[in-house]
Amino acid sequence: MPTESKAGPRRYTPFGTAIKAAEAAPGLYLVATPIGNLGDVTLRALELLAGADVVACEDTRVTRKLTERYGITTPLTPYHEHNAAEARPKLLARLADGQAVALVSDAGTPLISDPGYKLVRAACEAGHAVTALPGASAVLTALSVAGLPTDHFFFEGFLPPRQGARQKRIAALANVPATLVLFESGPRIAAALADLAATLGTRAAAICRELTKLHEEVKRSDLVALAGGEPADNIDDLLRQALTRVSVKDAVGEVALATGRPRREVYQRALVLARDTTDDAD
Repeated sequence: MPTESKAGPRRYTPFGTAIKAAEAAPGLYLVATPIGNLGDVTLRALELLAGADVVACEDTRVTRKLTERYGITTPLTPYHEHNAAEARPKLLARLADGQAVALVSDAGTPLISDPGYKLVRAACEAGHAVTALPGASAVLTALSVAGLPTDHFFFEGFLPPRQGARQKRIAALANVPATLVLFESGPRIAAALADLAATLGTRAAAICRELTKLHEEVKRSDLVALAGGEPADNIDDLLRQALTRVSVKDAVGEVALATGRPRREVYQRALVLARDTTDDAD
């Protein structure tokens, strides 16, 4: 039985004037949407969203703000990590029926820290055309304004929410020879910064929030300063001096007492210094 196609006019309104959209060819389209400012959508994306048979999105309420802004009436259907197992076969059935399916995330480029790769893989395996429409990306937007090296970068996504797992992951990332790009929620940013500073010390960093929006903010400094502490250089100097006299355990105790910094943070810096010393000796 054929799946239901879209109804209504294939139009979009980018500049106050309705424009007729061409009917999209069958296939799966990965459409980048704005990460904040709705004016960042591309004209190609608007035409495709208007010309598709259905738009699969994480949250229909979020995507509807974009479609209503530009007069697009294409039906929206939810596709997210909680309903993917049930929704994916239905989208594949639409593709098999010769429909055009647009996939969007709540913001930015689909599949970047968002669900969707299993749908893309299944569509490819079934022989359907898969096309990406490039556009806004929170990862690249943050990287471009951070003032950090861009020749090599590593996108980690969200760190684990539990402290133990987060610290373990940060320790693994410490040896990645590239700018690290991390996502974090507002309520967890302070804890994440504290753990990052404890392991990575005064590594240059930037916090980018509300990008492209009215209250966009970028803070650039080192991790220790961004975490609200004093620069860690003083801790490093004190540790180097103490390590010439006493064991690592005793050196950590002395420096923690002298600076008022948590023993965990001082111990992590001691490990970094010890590793650097070993590397230099090699």
